[in-house]
Amino acid sequence: MKKKLMVFFIIVLFTVPGFSQKFKNLALTPPMGWNSWNCFGPDINEKKVMEIADYMVKTGMRDAGYIYLVIDDGWQEGRDANGNIIVNKKKFPHGIKKVADYVHSRGLKFGIYSDAGRKTCQGLPGSRGYEFQDARTYARWGVDYLKYDWCYHGKQNSEASYKLMRDALYKAGRPIVFSICEWGTTKPWKWAGGIGHLWRTTEDIQDCWDCVNEWGGLGWTLILDKQVGLELYSGPGHWNDPDMLEVGNGGMTIEEYRAHFSMWCMLSAPLMAGNDIRKMTPEIKEILLNREAIALDQDPLGKQAIRLVDTGDYEIWGKELSKGELAVALLNRGDIPVRAKINWKWILKKLKRDGHIYKIRDIWLHKFVGKTNRVFEKKVKPHKVIVLRLMK
Repeated sequence: MKKKLMVFFIIVLFTVPGFSQKFKNLALTPPMGWNSWNCFGPDINEKKVMEIADYMVKTGMRDAGYIYLVIDDGWQEGRDANGNIIVNKKKFPHGIKKVADYVHSRGLKFGIYSDAGRKTCQGLPGSRGYEFQDARTYARWGVDYLKYDWCYHGKQNSEASYKLMRDALYKAGRPIVFSICEWGTTKPWKWAGGIGHLWRTTEDIQDCWDCVNEWGGLGWTLILDKQVGLELYSGPGHWNDPDMLEVGNGGMTIEEYRAHFSMWCMLSAPLMAGNDIRKMTPEIKEILLNREAIALDQDPLGKQAIRLVDTGDYEIWGKELSKGELAVALLNRGDIPVRAKINWKWILKKLKRDGHIYKIRDIWLHKFVGKTNRVFEKKVKPHKVIVLRLMK
């Protein structure tokens, strides 16, 4: 009887999201890096990728944790007579492996893009029907991260399609972080935990505060709304992905970008920068390299923040951290200032830390601003966030 119970326990354990990955110790904290799409679209090439790799080192991004450099859609152009994927020689004259080797030489990891359908979103060859062949190619090239999209999928079953590529990556034998880009259409948070390391929860992000474009792309605050209730599905090795960062692409103010970055850190979201870091301003660099904000995102406990207060324009989000600490974000989504007055007793009870007195550190001012045994009052300007770390 004991033996049967043990077998049952093992079966249950390894069907829970996050417990059935073959390659261990991948994405134990949310992946950080850079992706080419948000600033370059399909206009990517060998020279740009190598320059970005250099600047990831030069700017300090690599040392801050941004280690994945991912080429998005636009690198491929066809297949040969044997079905092998053909690299666009005009864009990548020396091939992808040469680029991957260069990225690795800079102390970074290399990522690439494909699609679960027959075509990518740019109409280039997808991996449908070539999963095992492509996985072997990626392993041979030295790929460390695969972003796998969902265009031209027809009547494919999403779970089966992504599981097939996962099995192909396993068969190829190289540990590769698997990023499921299915846009949240079939609720991947419910089935993807043992398949990928992260999964998109919404349509594509747009470089704006709260816009909606004609095909469904969303401003980041609207994407933020869609993360509410998904916190149970996220944790070490399996992350909700609200899409890549738009910080520095020119469509928002510095305060709006700071709020965007702060809330992605509160969500324990993957931090994939999407700006042209070769032309990064000091203000944008200060946002992306804020070690105190990054520490909230990379906290080993891996908890996604929950929304504690929502008045329509003013929100309070809370997040449990390791070592019994907490993070609290005060977000003003409205157009007029808000006078925030924090009831710490209520907040701490909601976050299961009542009875403790914490020092309060403002992670953007980089200084301590009080303790939780006193009232905290602060004016929060429109489209601004205040992020506080509660420390013992």
